[in-house]
Amino acid sequence: MKIGFIGLGTMGSSIAMNAIRGGLALSVHDLDPARAAPHLEAGAKWAENPRAAAAGADVIFTSLPGPAEVEAVALGDDGLRAGLTSGQAYFDLSTNSPTLMRRIHAIFAEHGVQTLDAPVSGGPDGARSGKLAIWIGGDQATFERCLPVLQAFSDQPTYVGPIGAGSIAKLVHNCSGYIIQTALAETFSLGVKAGLDAEALWQAVRQGALGRRRTFDHMARQYLPRRFEPADFALALAHKDVGLAVALGRELDVPMRLANLTLEEMTEAMNRGWSNRDSRTAMLLQEERAGVEVAVPAGRIEAILNED
Repeated sequence: MKIGFIGLGTMGSSIAMNAIRGGLALSVHDLDPARAAPHLEAGAKWAENPRAAAAGADVIFTSLPGPAEVEAVALGDDGLRAGLTSGQAYFDLSTNSPTLMRRIHAIFAEHGVQTLDAPVSGGPDGARSGKLAIWIGGDQATFERCLPVLQAFSDQPTYVGPIGAGSIAKLVHNCSGYIIQTALAETFSLGVKAGLDAEALWQAVRQGALGRRRTFDHMARQYLPRRFEPADFALALAHKDVGLAVALGRELDVPMRLANLTLEEMTEAMNRGWSNRDSRTAMLLQEERAGVEVAVPAGRIEAILNED
């Protein structure tokens, strides 16, 4: 089966490499041709533009920063639309707007192409290891037909519902995480200012009911040791995800008070010039307001996590 793959960034690069290792024949494209070097060495072919990547492919994937990039690649000059033929399937792996994906779905359907939104979850480590969830919205028969392709780079491809459903599931997941992150900044700054040592506080709460679900460990490797560079997931991308969730709430007349507060926190952090730092850097704003530093040495965190 021939695959067209556009977008070889932090996630896409590893996903594409796993697809090659899984025996799939890839044509790849990225705005930065240098990113394709390891894929070409592994047997992939270079496509000069998205149109060329789509031409002759059975399945096309995009892995891009957000809606603007997806729209340009799908519908722009020399984009996917120019290279489509009936019977192809297009999966967008990006965290995206369900509204945009429904529009692309309608346009591509005119060419006989099935569009599925398929955002991934697992971070860079999951992309490298293949321990990657994919939440998929679109035609279920197409999902089932393409399942062996998805399993080349994901251990959990899951059909969620019609077009847009995958994006909605991803926005709910990501927005929930960042709202929790904002709340943790508040509660931890309270605990430390009230006199608790940050490490003792973290070790205590992680053994409670909420902690045993690993909520507190999720933030530990970046926030507590104040290690925000290089980013595990950049603040700019997190800001985009929460912004998409808030926009979806506006479309559906759903009040999003905590999500809007979280977006405001992220916007202020972006205005500090922290866009390329890890998303948890926004938690520092609460420390400033509280006049306290919440910190645990990285070595202690790793030692504690390794004991489990």
